[in-house]
Amino acid sequence: MRKIKEFDRVLLKDGREGDVMEVFPDGSLIIDVGSSADDWETLYDKTIEDVESIIDE
Repeated sequence: MRKIKEFDRVLLKDGREGDVMEVFPDGSLIIDVGSSADDWETLYDKTIEDVESIIDE
């Protein structure tokens, strides 16, 4: 897998898709998941190890 960058769309290992909002030097990520304002969630506890694949660059 190539290097994850800010604003990449990713598939998480738990099956959810999200957009990377921030990538930190230690490999931690902030990822927004959800399809609308009703189910939107910001994940602050993810790392590159939680990413299955990059969907869209």
